[in-house]
Amino acid sequence: MTDFKPVSKFWRRFFRLLLIPIFLLALVPVVLYFTLARPFGSGPAGPEVPAEPFARGVWTERDVLLLGLGDSVTAGFGVQAPYGYVARLADNPPDEFPDMQGKCLRIVLPNLKTLNIAVSGSTSLDHERYIEERLPEQPENVFGIVVMTSGGNDLIHNYGRTKPKEWAMYGATLEEARPWVENFRNRLDTMMHGIKEKFPGGCQIFLADIYDPTDGVGDAVSAFLPDWPDGLKILAEYNRIIVECAERLDFVQHVPMHAVFLGHGTHCTQIWRKNYQKNDPTYWYGINLEDPNIRGYDAIRRVFLIEICRYAEKEHSFGR
Repeated sequence: MTDFKPVSKFWRRFFRLLLIPIFLLALVPVVLYFTLARPFGSGPAGPEVPAEPFARGVWTERDVLLLGLGDSVTAGFGVQAPYGYVARLADNPPDEFPDMQGKCLRIVLPNLKTLNIAVSGSTSLDHERYIEERLPEQPENVFGIVVMTSGGNDLIHNYGRTKPKEWAMYGATLEEARPWVENFRNRLDTMMHGIKEKFPGGCQIFLADIYDPTDGVGDAVSAFLPDWPDGLKILAEYNRIIVECAERLDFVQHVPMHAVFLGHGTHCTQIWRKNYQKNDPTYWYGINLEDPNIRGYDAIRRVFLIEICRYAEKEHSFGR
């Protein structure tokens, strides 16, 4: 029979110590995944759009203008023309997902035209001027469906590279930003009434709030940006103003883009986060973080379309 000598204390200690770096090395890909991974995923993204509003036939025979106003989100920056949310509201792209086949405005608005005058990089101060100077007054027989994103660039520019100011607030404290926030409230009111005046035949404005790429965490460093302690507080003020504007004006409808995007930003893979989306834990933003990727635009198209359908179900005739 072979004699087995017991392993010495030295070797037992050696193997235990060896296991520590092996364990730490094994943890590296896990840590990198939960901190740096930004999986885009594939297929449809965002909420389900009901089929019923499209099944009941034409909403109106009136001439209708689908008008895009605002910043790069509405301009469709970062994707080819058929895949921006304004284009997808009007028409299904050639490779449309099965669940969205036949769910577009041209199906129910046969006399639909589109005009998108959104400008990438523009702020709400620019939008106020564009409405006055670039938006032509429409004939009385035209009803307007206006889709708009505004205010996001007010907050994020210039990513802390310059001292905060009204149209480039990044890095500001809440107290510093309060007068600028109040100016946004007044400016938004002016913009909404200015749009309405350009549509003597009537219009409905669908105004999106502003999304948060940090998924409600507020750590700008997760996007490799300078820390901004009051960033979420100022964002919340802007979004509160947008919601209150829609509640106050019957021709404005709030579009909850912020809520739909939570869980699809820089913390999308972190299962312990409050806004983790287990059914689709993917990243909906582009490389520049400001704008959506192609799946993000799909989600925006859907949430706008849901609100437009709600208005159509309520009004039936689109102002006819």
